[in-house]
Amino acid sequence: MDASYGFAKNFINAKFEDIPKDAVEVTRREILDILGVALGGSGKPGVKELLDLYAEWGGKEESTVFCYGTKLPAPNAVQVNATMSHALDYDDTGSGPTHPSVPIVPTVLALAERQGGLNGREMLTSVALGVDMMCRLGRTFQWLRENVPQEVKDHMTGKTQPGAGFHLTAVYGYLAAAGVSARILGLDEETTVNALGIAYHQCAGNGQCVLDGALTKRMGPGFSSRGGMMAALMAEKGITGAPNIFQGEDGLYLLYHRGSVTPEMLLEDIGKRYEGMSTAMKPFPCCAGTHGFVNATLSILSNNEIKPEEVEEIHIVCQKADVLCVPLDVRSRPRNPVDSQFSVPWAVAATIARGRAGIGEFNEEAIESEDILDIAGKIRLTESEAKMEPGKPSPLSVEITMKDGKVYSEPTGSPMAQSGVRPFGDYERKFRDCASFAARPIPEKNIDRVVELVEKLEEVNDVRELVELVTA
Repeated sequence: MDASYGFAKNFINAKFEDIPKDAVEVTRREILDILGVALGGSGKPGVKELLDLYAEWGGKEESTVFCYGTKLPAPNAVQVNATMSHALDYDDTGSGPTHPSVPIVPTVLALAERQGGLNGREMLTSVALGVDMMCRLGRTFQWLRENVPQEVKDHMTGKTQPGAGFHLTAVYGYLAAAGVSARILGLDEETTVNALGIAYHQCAGNGQCVLDGALTKRMGPGFSSRGGMMAALMAEKGITGAPNIFQGEDGLYLLYHRGSVTPEMLLEDIGKRYEGMSTAMKPFPCCAGTHGFVNATLSILSNNEIKPEEVEEIHIVCQKADVLCVPLDVRSRPRNPVDSQFSVPWAVAATIARGRAGIGEFNEEAIESEDILDIAGKIRLTESEAKMEPGKPSPLSVEITMKDGKVYSEPTGSPMAQSGVRPFGDYERKFRDCASFAARPIPEKNIDRVVELVEKLEEVNDVRELVELVTA
């Protein structure tokens, strides 16, 4: 029997009491994280344009668009909300690589509004289940990349994009969003399997948007959230989907990733071990692959007196053909904010120029700023074929040469050194910072109340209050 049935059973039968306490705590933080990055991304290019399009079409007022307050049909509202949640590329990361929470939290909140009466315990459970599925799919993809036959490995790892050409957050997001939607709608096992099958028929998302700096990168989770919700709503009406979506001859892994899987690979300890524990909060609003270089740069700055005007040259050692580094002329002079979010040279230059890598260093104004551009123009690259190996020093590094001849160097280390349960205060600080960039000002009392509610989400009777609070 296909693993789709195992996932369906888990979505239907899981109870809040069965979720380990540490998984609940991670889930709580994931919810606050997405609410924050959604507000921070609410004014970014592509979001208002998408909202305007849906507002023109109108429709039944079921769910609210964060920040703006516009009421739309639930599938349309969730598409806008998930898009703004990914616009900064600041949402958490997990196995795959994926951004596990971004297709899930907006889906749960949009359906909570549509259905009414969803309490905090059920929200925590639904989000934990959706993130768990995202991470299980991503973990299995990673396993395939490492263990498939050489001819298949050549196909998968020959890509400069870490998802082997796919935007895995979007691809897997359809399935996980369908699963959590089915749970909230109260669908039975067979209907939930149909929802997953309908979602699989839509699964899409590719990495070309990263290479070209296109706004569709931030649109991917919106497409998947909308498609997953629609899949569950269609299944509820009696429309069927293929059940053998993981192990069938045209199932996800054989067709998309050219490797076969077993149910055990996807379902091991499901309901007992929550893969969402592998997620990590992003400390910087740019691709996780840049974070090791940002941390190395910050380490140099904290240990030495580095004045930007006294920098002669920056030497970055990166992996060969790393799409985040090459071509250097594009990565050091971004064509648009998306380019800047996926650029090691830009992240390093911004950090040196301003001593930080925050939201203001990856926006429309920043890419025109002479202070960062001046530093970016001093970068040279060395592409290394050395591989990162656990327990061994990183072969990648940042080296800063000063005009007086002094040289400071630091290896990159792990880009996402902390995962699991980081202090809630880290998430609160990030949430407040992101909220300050909202397209429309959110009252400070609302921000305080969101933090208070998320901290005690188990006691909340109706999570629609969260949506009201993040709306201007």
